[in-house]
Amino acid sequence: MTLPTDSALLRIFIGESDRFDHKPLYEALVFKAREFHLSGATVLRGPMGFGKTSTLHTSKILQLSMDLPIVVEIVDTEEKLNSFLDTVKDMLGGCLVTIEKVRVLHYNAQE
Repeated sequence: MTLPTDSALLRIFIGESDRFDHKPLYEALVFKAREFHLSGATVLRGPMGFGKTSTLHTSKILQLSMDLPIVVEIVDTEEKLNSFLDTVKDMLGGCLVTIEKVRVLHYNAQE
């Protein structure tokens, strides 16, 4: 698979406790991205964050949260990412979704 130099980065900001069909939402999104043959997906778990409600989510022992921030990142063409978003929009509840232009410098599978 090749990836154009001028591509896009999709970021979906969700919570660790978000679910879809009784599975973690981040897992459902990654499996759906794979079905779409997108170039790849990465799930990042944050130790601290807050969103629109300003509720603080942290991994500190005294303030242990069961809903840490999760970011799903996917790089591909903007067209493919928009098509993917059209399909998963019903999976997304309260979240933040961003797309930005990126310049791909290297994308090569190691065999």
